[in-house]
Amino acid sequence: MDRALKTAATGMYAQQLNVDAIANNLANVNTTSFKSTRVEFQDLMYETLRATGTPDQQGGTPPAELQVGDGTIPSSTTRNFGQGDLTPTQNQLDFAIQGDGFFRIRMPDGSESYTRDGSFKVSADGNLVTSNGYLVEPGLTIPQDTTGVQVGADGTVQVTVSGQTNPVTLGQIELAKFINPDGLHALGSNLYSQTVASGTPILGNANSTGFGTIQQGYLESSNVSIVNEMVKMIEAERAYELNSKAVQTANSMIQLANNLKQ
Repeated sequence: MDRALKTAATGMYAQQLNVDAIANNLANVNTTSFKSTRVEFQDLMYETLRATGTPDQQGGTPPAELQVGDGTIPSSTTRNFGQGDLTPTQNQLDFAIQGDGFFRIRMPDGSESYTRDGSFKVSADGNLVTSNGYLVEPGLTIPQDTTGVQVGADGTVQVTVSGQTNPVTLGQIELAKFINPDGLHALGSNLYSQTVASGTPILGNANSTGFGTIQQGYLESSNVSIVNEMVKMIEAERAYELNSKAVQTANSMIQLANNLKQ
């Protein structure tokens, strides 16, 4: 009975973590470029009560072994990097990536992070930065007398300067992608950092082979499906309830065994 209590407890903990992930998805349903996550589980070690090929008392050889599992354990969280809907904003500094790729961001400590959130701003120095003030790589400086900014599907940035008729090209926004984006480490603030699991970033220009296009005046919405998350929450609740029933049943059986001793 002790095994049943511990096994059911692992199931309750697993479903609690599952609901935590679902709640985080729902909380970020309106977060720009948010990618939904799901928790994956693995079964724990098994106790082998009788190995395969072990003769029984009558000399027969059972064709299957006798094992009892010890429950489940969360193994990883997987992020769904599927494309979110593009929402028009009419803001010339809002950029969305249609397809694969991340914007490159320079952090204050000099390291590089990556994001799908293209809601950029212009700093007091004229640099193109994120909402938190982090520099967008490669560095682009918008002139003070700029009257308009145009970004092409390939990331080429041009500005219209007061007193000039022809646009001035400032540079090109370079994208990064990873062979295993699921291996990226979420930093918060819509940022990710590379890990050993994600591999090193592959750099390239938008609208080139393997990279998406940049859409100016749009932002990528969260790819969380409210309906799917609600269904998963109901399933997790029922699984938690069943595991709690197993705890109650095991406890009742222990009480019955104790009463037999009396």
